[in-house]
Amino acid sequence: MYSMDFRRTKLGRFMNNRVPSSKRYQPTEYEHAANCATHGFWIIPSILGSSVLYFLSDDQWETISAWMYGTGLSGLFIMSTMFHTVSWKKSHLRKVEQRFHMCDRMVIYFFIAASYAPWLNLRELGPWAVHMRWLVWIMACIGSAYVFFFHEKNKILDLLCYTAMGAVPAVVLLSMPNREGILELSVGGVFYCLGIVFFKSDGLIPFAHAIWHVFVAVGAGIHYYAIWRYLYATGTGQIKISRYFENSFLELAYVGRELECLWRSPLTALMP
Repeated sequence: MYSMDFRRTKLGRFMNNRVPSSKRYQPTEYEHAANCATHGFWIIPSILGSSVLYFLSDDQWETISAWMYGTGLSGLFIMSTMFHTVSWKKSHLRKVEQRFHMCDRMVIYFFIAASYAPWLNLRELGPWAVHMRWLVWIMACIGSAYVFFFHEKNKILDLLCYTAMGAVPAVVLLSMPNREGILELSVGGVFYCLGIVFFKSDGLIPFAHAIWHVFVAVGAGIHYYAIWRYLYATGTGQIKISRYFENSFLELAYVGRELECLWRSPLTALMP
């Protein structure tokens, strides 16, 4: 089977040699910058998007689910950016870098759990499927404990754990009587799965990890759209946020008029 060797092309300078599975790949300066940028860019949008879901919430459970999901979503991008920044600029502090790497891996489990939280909390589920509302968080805790005790010991097993964490709750969601949003969830899941190819291609494809980040961002964006569209953009929540922005616009207009009056007052006093 034909495979392109990027090291023999002009793109070869953008990546280092592939390392054995027992070691961690060391990105080039270009790759470090791309790794930071591709997730750092989404920190503010994820926080703003989470705030939108909060303002759209009609009841306590919608509010709690919005905070769960928003914390997981923004936490993923924040921790990923922090780790890659430390790995780039403070790589000589091996202990610090290792701790940030562990936190980065742990956050992924809670991000997956948080991504399912709105669906599990706000949709009607079957008598057995309803237990996934708390099982998904136990799975996240077990996964985090595994990272703490066996960090980077078996990378293939790590990948299988993440895949299982993402797939098991998805099967449960198929039992929902209301199937709206399943298509978007599936498409987002496909992006995550395709991104794994690049996640395992450091040293083979330039900027492989940054490309993986892009696939994660796209998958997360599709899932956010599904949550917003089918769980929050209905009922009185939509009216509430419309009124919020309308009131904000009116307040800005009022402040603008006040500033204009303050600006004109000294000029009026100087006129003969």
